[in-house]
Amino acid sequence: MKQKLIKICASIIIFVAILSVTSCTNLAQPKHPKNLNSIFTERQSWYYQARKSSKKWNVPISAMMAIMFQESSYRHDAQPPRDWFLFIPLPRKSSAYGYAQAQNGTWDTYVKEAGGIFSSRSNFADSIDFIGWYMNKTRKLNNIPATRVDLHYLNYHEGWGGFRKGAYKNKKWLLKISDKVQKLADNYHQHLATS
Repeated sequence: MKQKLIKICASIIIFVAILSVTSCTNLAQPKHPKNLNSIFTERQSWYYQARKSSKKWNVPISAMMAIMFQESSYRHDAQPPRDWFLFIPLPRKSSAYGYAQAQNGTWDTYVKEAGGIFSSRSNFADSIDFIGWYMNKTRKLNNIPATRVDLHYLNYHEGWGGFRKGAYKNKKWLLKISDKVQKLADNYHQHLATS
């Protein structure tokens, strides 16, 4: 009886160790983040999850992935930097978190409208679905075609109302970033076309 208990405990420990290593591997950033084929070869589940969201929201995979890369560099636990006062951490300037860098209020709206109570910003499938949902709403609210990823990114960054007010127009740094996201989406689109 004692030997059976030891074997069961050993099996559980080995299982947990394997699960931990696998989980850590899945949370690591892709090795070649600017090559979409490489990303999806390394993370096949990401492709299926991105494709599912693409079909659900009728937005290109390349656009969703370009926005995600810009926001978090594919880090599951990405957060804005925080300032420090001596050795005391100050509050972060934003509640943005996870792959999609979704803020609390917008994430809560997504969860109510399209996600579920177990949706997580540190989960790739939920985050890519959030970006698809956001792009779909952007298309409806601000009449932005799915191919204009630069304009989708400006909506993503400034919010739908901020975009309508033109809050981005005097932010040259943000316009440069939106151009960069458009170029990456175009490259990602070419990668998918050749796979």
